[in-house]
Amino acid sequence: MSGWTADEMPRLDGKTVVVTGANSGLGYEGTRAFAERGATVVMACRSVERGERAADEIRRESGVDRADLELDVRECDLASLDSVAAFAEGLADGYDAVDVLCNNAGVMAIPRGETEDGFETQFGVNHLGHFALTGRLFPLLDGAEGVGGEARVVTQSSGAHEQGEMDFTDLNWERSYGKWKAYGRSKLANLLFAYELQRRIDDADGGDGQGVTVDPAVRSVACHPGYAATNLQHRTAEESGNPLMKVAMTAANAALGQDAATGALPMLYAATADVDGGAYVEPSGFMNMRGTPTVGRSNDASYDRADARKLWEYSEEVTGVEFPI
Repeated sequence: MSGWTADEMPRLDGKTVVVTGANSGLGYEGTRAFAERGATVVMACRSVERGERAADEIRRESGVDRADLELDVRECDLASLDSVAAFAEGLADGYDAVDVLCNNAGVMAIPRGETEDGFETQFGVNHLGHFALTGRLFPLLDGAEGVGGEARVVTQSSGAHEQGEMDFTDLNWERSYGKWKAYGRSKLANLLFAYELQRRIDDADGGDGQGVTVDPAVRSVACHPGYAATNLQHRTAEESGNPLMKVAMTAANAALGQDAATGALPMLYAATADVDGGAYVEPSGFMNMRGTPTVGRSNDASYDRADARKLWEYSEEVTGVEFPI
């Protein structure tokens, strides 16, 4: 796996890939790579205007003939369960299958706020929005030919999951709030979800015990980009209101960060390479913060099955979305 680049991705002609947060950073670079390999990429963006600008930029800058790039910009605000539902409904009207879903979008270390549905924003966007989206798109995923015979759900986490702790008595940080702790929890939740989804897919194989054949052709994989210099850090600094943080983030990006195209490689690898369900793809370099993708291991807390079940049950209850597995 060492040295793997996007040039090693298979052709994706006839495949449909959904990327959340596709208009910038890792999502933008992932979108471009998928489209250049022949996929139709549905760019799920909070702002259609920004999504269209990003699509136009990809068409201008790509080395592939713009007529061969299939980009479909659609509104999907992960901070609104109604928006997620409308996006999924619209997608089902226009597509028969989704071969790859990249749960990529996110917010990082912002002052406490709440989503349209009353969830703490980082937990609501990073985890609950993607949980609901995956559940609503699951029939399209299960009906796809996928990559290598199975559709892929790729959930983007972060090394910050190692600082995350699950507190099921205060998941929405109503008693106290630390923006970096909340970010870490949301990224830990991403992994608990990704691994639990694969376990439920595995348990469903062969039947549901009541005479109903259940055999989902879906594979759930997690990844993290390492330290990628994207606009996520700049947005975090801007929302902090602290000019010193802006300077620090800019300096850290310049000194430590790898470009967004390299940061997107773990997501691309998880989506197209021959990796097992439940794998965790991360950079192979120094402290797993830089370099080309490899399969690694996240922290012990992310494999806690009891916490994963609690989180799944809570997520189903508050989003109203149940998976057909």
